[in-house]
Amino acid sequence: MSHLFEPARIGSMELRNRFVRSATWEAMATAEGAVTPRLIDTIAALAKGGVGLIISGHAYIRSEGQAGPLQMSASRDELIPGLRQMAAAAHDHGAKMVLQMAHAGYFAAHNLTGRPPFAVSAAVKLDDVPRRELTPADIQEVVHAFAAAAARAKTAGFDGVQIHSAHGYLFNQFLSPLFNRRTDAYGGSAANRVRVHLETIRAVRNAVGADYPVFIKLNGRDFIEGGLELEESVEAAAVMEQAGLDAVELSSGMTKFSRFGSARTHITNQKKEAYNQEEARVFKQRMKIPLILVGGIRSLAVAEGLVAEGVCDFISLSRPLIREPDLVNRWQSGDRRKAACTSDNLCFGPARSGEGLYCVTAAKKSRTAAKKG
Repeated sequence: MSHLFEPARIGSMELRNRFVRSATWEAMATAEGAVTPRLIDTIAALAKGGVGLIISGHAYIRSEGQAGPLQMSASRDELIPGLRQMAAAAHDHGAKMVLQMAHAGYFAAHNLTGRPPFAVSAAVKLDDVPRRELTPADIQEVVHAFAAAAARAKTAGFDGVQIHSAHGYLFNQFLSPLFNRRTDAYGGSAANRVRVHLETIRAVRNAVGADYPVFIKLNGRDFIEGGLELEESVEAAAVMEQAGLDAVELSSGMTKFSRFGSARTHITNQKKEAYNQEEARVFKQRMKIPLILVGGIRSLAVAEGLVAEGVCDFISLSRPLIREPDLVNRWQSGDRRKAACTSDNLCFGPARSGEGLYCVTAAKKSRTAAKKG
């Protein structure tokens, strides 16, 4: 059997294998961010499908940090019962589950929140949306909101939490020289730009305890002119590791404006897979904690090679599991065909329109087959 299907650990968390479901935006919550039966069923299907660890869809930790419609939230205590049902759906079928905590910052959906989005620096003008620069007091409120959301996750039975600092979200904006032009203690040097991360990690630790797994999702590169580059990202990760992180999930790109989005298309052969692996090799040279790698992994052979060669410790998948929630079980059964996902990104369309995330390509194929039948 492949070593990827053997049990593994991240901090105090023992997993049944090395496959991780990476966070996405399901657009299946209520308008107020509460968990729905459809969202619980989605998590149950992933757990039944064999994945070892499920990272939830991005959950906003303050109302002004909402990124899109029907996004899940962890911003209020009254949401805990639904979150508890979600975590239980994973546990009932042998998977562990981590809550991804997020704040969209510059890219928050002002049409949904009714407020101008926060900007790390008001001087940044990438579009015409009015924004308000975060004050030091605002920053502390955000830090406390992440800690409060982590405490809710633990109360709800999640096995850990992940801080979203990739894809142009608020904490990625703090690290990025493009977005962070502050002249106070949170801007300027790389050491200052990582300050909010360190404060948040410590606040989360105080809220959940020393043994509760705390991850972060980071960009190796932003792929936008003036954005975060590999050297500073690695340095930031090393500092955060010392602050008490248990794992890093490595990604790249941004949801808007960057040369490469967070989910690339046209992954047509194995050479195009694992498009963040070169950055991962550099991270592994500096880090002792586990590295989770996401980005275009479609073949079991590629996944096996990445772990065997020490490029990463865990394999993270998102779009392939939208198409095939039982992909891990299929591979473990001996069917080693590559994931059916065609990386066309059509799955984001239904999320944006309010239908909820699903594989459009598979749905079209099913409808065509039904007509022929």
